[in-house]
Amino acid sequence: MERRKFLSMTLGALALAVVPASVKAEDFRKSKPTVWTAKTVEDAIKAMYGSNDVKFEGVKLTAPDVASNGGAIPVDFSTDLNVKTIAVFQDANPEAAVLVVEPTKYSVNKYSIKIKMAKSGTITIVAQGNDGKLYGAKKTLDVALGGCEG
Repeated sequence: MERRKFLSMTLGALALAVVPASVKAEDFRKSKPTVWTAKTVEDAIKAMYGSNDVKFEGVKLTAPDVASNGGAIPVDFSTDLNVKTIAVFQDANPEAAVLVVEPTKYSVNKYSIKIKMAKSGTITIVAQGNDGKLYGAKKTLDVALGGCEG
């Protein structure tokens, strides 16, 4: 048993040693805290990117027209653009920001997530291109009360 423990620890340390030193992730909750407390989508986008000048092109967003369960709404989004960040916002909950992803040049920018929405509203995806411009997509959906579509 001791030998297995030693081998597992050695393999774990070796795996950490091979991870490239250039891997980094920015904690946007610390670096941009006002994004996460913004009450409107416009304010959250402005806090994240410094501008609300979004071109609604270049980003694909798929979500249901009617969500029977507001606690787990499937949202798929993707882009073929070279981007610095991709952010998800919604206007149905008290805080608008949902998620910020910082892809690398090797990332395949196709995402599937589930989000919570307290009521019917609009989901907005904003991607900041490497050119500094903002690209986006929007989808308005109804959330059925009580988890049923009727």
